[in-house]
Amino acid sequence: MNATYPSLKDRPVFVTGGASGIGAALVEAFHGQGARVAFIDRDAAAGAALATRLRGAWFQACDVTDSEALIAAIGAAAQAIGPIRALINNVANDSRHVAAETSAADWRAHLAVNLDPTFIAATTVHAGMKAAGGGVILNLSSINALLGPAGMPAYVAAKGAVNALTKGLAREWGPDNIRVNAISPGWVVTERQLALWLTPEAEAAWMEQVALKRRIEPADIADLALFLASDQARAITGQNHVIDGGRT
Repeated sequence: MNATYPSLKDRPVFVTGGASGIGAALVEAFHGQGARVAFIDRDAAAGAALATRLRGAWFQACDVTDSEALIAAIGAAAQAIGPIRALINNVANDSRHVAAETSAADWRAHLAVNLDPTFIAATTVHAGMKAAGGGVILNLSSINALLGPAGMPAYVAAKGAVNALTKGLAREWGPDNIRVNAISPGWVVTERQLALWLTPEAEAAWMEQVALKRRIEPADIADLALFLASDQARAITGQNHVIDGGRT
C-alpha cells in the first residue's frame, strides 16, 4: 500500500508512455493519490483500457516521436485537467542494437524516443507550471547510463543526456519553483522485459550482482516518484535517484 501524500490530491499530473509497464504503475499510483492524471501512449488499446479502469483518468493515443503531436497532447490534457503541475517523462525504448551496425537514421530514431520527448514535454509545460506557482518534472533515466553496457549505445547515450538535462533544467528553472529530478531504475520486471530479455538465466546473473535479492517491480519506481512529486520532497532538485537494489 502506498504512503499517502496530501499535496498530490487534485494535482494535475501528465505521464508519457503510461499504458503499460512502469508507466502504467505511475498512472495508477498518482490516480490512487487523488491526482488528476493524464497520460499518453502509442498503444491506443492498452491506454484506453487503463483509462476505463481508472475512473477520471484522461488518455490520448500519441507517438512521442512526433513532437507536434506531443505538444498538442499536452495542451489538450491541460485543457482537461488544468495546468500540468507534475510531468513524468517515462516513455522510452530500450531495443538492443550494435554500434557498428547502427545507421545515422537508426541513431536518430533512438534519440527521437529516448531523449527528444523529455526536452519537448518539459519545455511545453514550463510556462503553465511557472504561472501556476511551480511544479515537478521527473525524468526516467536508467542505471545503464552509469554502467554503459554494450549492445545499446544510443539508449545509453540518451539516458546519459537525460541525466545532464535534468541537472541543467533544475538549475535554470529553480527560480520558477520548478523541481527537476531523474529516476534511474535497475532491471525492472515488466511484461516487456520478461518477453524479450529477462530469462531465468539472466535474472540469476542479475541477482548475483545486487545487494537486495528481490525483484524490482514497477510499483517500486512509482513509490519513489510519488515522494519526489510531493511537497515532502520540496528541497530536492537536480538529483539522479538510483533504485536498483544495490547494483551500482
